[in-house]
Amino acid sequence: MPRSFIDHIVVTAPSLEIGAAYVRSALGVAPQAGGEHARMGTHNLLLRLGDALYLEVIAPNPQAPAPMRPRWFALDTLDRDAAAALTAWVVRTPDIQASAAACTERLGTIEPMSRGALDWRITIPADGLPPLDGLAPALIEWQTEVHPAARLADHGLSLVSLELFHAEPQRVSRLLSSLELGGPISVASPPAGRAPYLVAQIATPQGLRLLTVHHAAN
Repeated sequence: MPRSFIDHIVVTAPSLEIGAAYVRSALGVAPQAGGEHARMGTHNLLLRLGDALYLEVIAPNPQAPAPMRPRWFALDTLDRDAAAALTAWVVRTPDIQASAAACTERLGTIEPMSRGALDWRITIPADGLPPLDGLAPALIEWQTEVHPAARLADHGLSLVSLELFHAEPQRVSRLLSSLELGGPISVASPPAGRAPYLVAQIATPQGLRLLTVHHAAN
């Protein structure tokens, strides 16, 4: 039986406006308002992909004080004119302490976080950069009875597959095996000379669409 599951996929952007425009162009649906992460100086938008799965658009919050630490999901590395992109993902586990201990990669420190009425624990690298050239997931353990995706508007979208492309696919596969991960996920080598990247195939009422580093037309 799987021990952990894909919880959400993450589109990073220098602003929520840029991130929302990317998602709307790629998927034909605008994400809805999320909230603020005071400790990280970030805020987000959300889009439901299932009963316990969603897409997050996250960006630095210009109205919030800069945190005394690097922001998560490598947001501090983005230029102001950077394009929005699918750059990260998060794995849900019922026991984050046990999952982190069993993991073949160090995913960061387990920290308590909150947004509005939601509370959770999540792994955060000290430098804000996800391991494995950005392809390693963050681990999350929700401390709420109802998954936040269940509260989002349903636009008929669902995740068909999440594809990870990395020059060391066996290392990535070992990581996923150590998490006993369930869900539609695959690992492969990228084309020659290509940096590691993610591709999410999303079923929409208009057909299959893609999210990746650069939006591919369908």
